This record gives sequence, structure tokens and C-alpha cells, in this order.
Amino acid sequence: MTGHRTRVVITGASGQLGQTLLQVLPTEQYELIALTRAELDISDESVLRARLSEMRPQAIVNAAAYTSVDAAETDDLAARAANATGPKNLARWVAENDAWLLHVSTDFVFSGRNWRPYTPDDQTDPLSIYGRTKLEGELHVRYLAPQHSLVLRTSWVYSEFGKNFVRTMLKLMIEKDGLTVVADQLGAPSSTHGLARCIGAALEKRPLGIMHWQDSGVASWYDFAMAIQDEALAVGLLDKAIPIVPIPTSGYPTPAKRPPYSVMDTTDTVKTLNVQPAYWRHELREVINRLAAVSR
Repeated sequence: MTGHRTRVVITGASGQLGQTLLQVLPTEQYELIALTRAELDISDESVLRARLSEMRPQAIVNAAAYTSVDAAETDDLAARAANATGPKNLARWVAENDAWLLHVSTDFVFSGRNWRPYTPDDQTDPLSIYGRTKLEGELHVRYLAPQHSLVLRTSWVYSEFGKNFVRTMLKLMIEKDGLTVVADQLGAPSSTHGLARCIGAALEKRPLGIMHWQDSGVASWYDFAMAIQDEALAVGLLDKAIPIVPIPTSGYPTPAKRPPYSVMDTTDTVKTLNVQPAYWRHELREVINRLAAVSR
């Protein structure tokens, strides 16, 4: 369709996924409207309706979320507003206005007791308030907009932007003489760049239901930390290696419980969207290279 661009609202546009989408999605194909939380609080339904009715997007990518997993244990009202009420408001609007919603969700909707990759229709059983509020958001979206929405679950998200495991580890590796990192939780690190490519493919095809996306391979947080150090040393982001010691989850108590195993099956996503996840170490290398380029 020459000359016609799809109007897409990106909520949570100042977060790491929002910033990556704005870099990756082709502007000749999409008219991107980036809204930060300050510009649109998705939990405020009357404001949301007024803004969206003014903009008339054909698609919405909901990258807005409350993601402080441990803080959510004592801040459940704020977590629920962002993770459950917000998606409910968006779902209601897209269903009434014949638009399409891609809602980003999380591996934390699972208990992690499966010990085989989770499929989209596997039983959910969140262990934390963060996981529970994200599941509530999914259920609202599925119930209110079944013909107008895709729930896309992902895991261990990181990028060169914002606050995430990679940037935290790099900071600690500069400041500390040694680190201990949990080695008995397994999942797949997911770069926002791979996730953004998946979202780009989904925007073209607008599938419905639930899909999973993560970079390929499996890692523990310890494996992830070791890889971060190796890649950062290779490009001069770090001057020296420090000892990193693997510990069990019991050695690092946190307010929120995490799933011990949250590898997800991406078979359906790959087949439907014709998009292939890259190996997680390769995606990590790209992000480390971007961080190194900025620091030069």
C-alpha cells in the first residue's frame, strides 16, 4: 500500500523496549506515536480513551509495565495499575475501535516447575505479585479483545538502555572485587533488539492469541554474568576480570520468588511470523558493542 503508513502507538516509550522499537521499526511503513508514562498513564481510563480517540491508532504496542519484581511485593497497587488495569483499558479500546493490541508479558506468569520449555497454552502459576499482576493483564486482554490482540511473553529482557541485568552487572564489575551470582535459575536472556524484530513481524501479520519470544539457547544468571564479563573485556568496556562465584537461589534471598526454570517454546512464533531468534550470546555481543561505541 504505497503512501499509507500504519499508525502505531507505543506506550511506555521511554523504557528499554520502547526506545528500541523507535530505533528498529521502519518509519516509511509505520507512523510511530511514542507515549511515555508521563504523557499517558494507561491505568487512567478516561485520559487513555480521550488520547487514543484523538490519535486513532490502527495498532498499539503496550511496552508499559511495572517491572520492579521485588518492589512489587510491597507496592502491589502500583504494579496492578500498570500491569493489569492498564492492559484492560487498552484491550477495551482496541475491541471497540477495531484496532489491534500487542501486549508484552513475561515468563513470570509460570511457576518454573515444568523443567521443559513452556508452550503458550501451558498452565500459568505465578509465584510473585509481579507475575500475578502480569497474568491479570493477560487475562483482561484475552477476555476483552480476543479478536483484536496478541499477548507476547518474553523473558530476561535487556538492552543498552535503562536498568537491566547487563548494565547492572557491568557497573558492579567495575566497582567490586568479586561477585556471587545465582546459578540454579535457568532461562533465556532476550535482547530488546530481537524482541523488536519479532514485534515488527507481528505488526505486519497481526496474529491473535498468545505467543512466546526469547533468544535461543538456555542460560543461568551465572552463565549470563560470565558472558557479560567476557564480552565486555573483549571490547575494552572492562579493564580486568573479577572472580564470579556461582551460588544457589537460597544464598541470595529476595522479596519475590522467581521461577527456577522459565525457558519458553517459541516454535509457534517462528512458524507464524517467519522470524528466527538469534543465539543469546550473539545478541549479547551486539548490545555490548553498542555500549562500547557509546562509551568511546
